[in-house]
Amino acid sequence: MLLIIPALEIREGRCVQPVQGVAGHVYSDDPVEMARLWRTENAKSLHVTDLDGLRDGTLPNADVIRRLISSIDIPVEIGGGLPAYEAVQAAFELGAYRVVVGAGAIDRPEEARRWLAAFGASKIVLGVDAINGRVVHPGSRGPTGEEAVDCALRAKALGFRRLLYTEIRADSAMRGLNLDALRLICERTGMRITQSGGVTNLQELLSLQELEKAGVDSVVMGRALCENRFACQELWRVCEAGNFPYTAKV
Repeated sequence: MLLIIPALEIREGRCVQPVQGVAGHVYSDDPVEMARLWRTENAKSLHVTDLDGLRDGTLPNADVIRRLISSIDIPVEIGGGLPAYEAVQAAFELGAYRVVVGAGAIDRPEEARRWLAAFGASKIVLGVDAINGRVVHPGSRGPTGEEAVDCALRAKALGFRRLLYTEIRADSAMRGLNLDALRLICERTGMRITQSGGVTNLQELLSLQELEKAGVDSVVMGRALCENRFACQELWRVCEAGNFPYTAKV
């Protein structure tokens, strides 16, 4: 069974749902309480993004994130494509279990190897954003010429073991699923893949589940869970009642 990871996106100390970079809907004024809620709902892990630091690769909401991590007993992954060693180190010092770095990291191989050597390949995840399977770098207006699978192969050669894959739709307003790109990456690299976003209903989740044997073992979900697109609490409890294993290696 896929590991479902609730996402908390923090801006100015609040949990929000950004749309095209704009804050959008505020889901909670208290990220710490939101984290506790997801734990009560039986979440096994959380994915946290500091939206205020996306542009410069820092963690302005560090105090909130530290309190959030210390308030729950499950692993917390910090996203945001942190670009510098110091930022990655700071994230681990907050108590992060795992940190997501940007795809641009593989263009700085010595820096990437430094992260992997210092923190371990199981703790550093490469975040790959793509449009139609082609890599998109932060701040760019469109995809580069590099296929996501080629980016993944370069990452594997450096020592990365896991990718966080985000398929951005052409209008950049929403995330979607690209099962063909995911399948290709799994088949060509043998890496573990976490799908980021794109699941809006149970049928899409089941479609993604079909790629579990190939290497997609987890999915980060935010809006769909917060807006009750399907009964996540019931789903988790049905899985546990049926003794289905959580196969993702958190």
